[in-house]
Amino acid sequence: MQLTSIMSRSQQKRQLDLAEEAALPYAKGIALLAASVWGKEASAAERREQRPATAKARLVVTSPTDDRIFSENPDRGFADSACRATDLDQIGL
Repeated sequence: MQLTSIMSRSQQKRQLDLAEEAALPYAKGIALLAASVWGKEASAAERREQRPATAKARLVVTSPTDDRIFSENPDRGFADSACRATDLDQIGL
């Protein structure tokens, strides 16, 4: 699951609030570091959300031949094309 920019920005704000309230310098540093990381994640999520739908659908399989490329068993489809329905009738299946 990919994080959304809205969720990342809300986590960033939460960490900034925790940093403001922190009494210990170490706790404040950790919260500021976490806020920085959430900010970077939010920026990446915003870029990802702005991509056009065509870029997201680049890996859509369009034919059974293309399906073999993404299969765990890429050689599986080759035998299917060699064995036709008439061949199955001849052997009694």
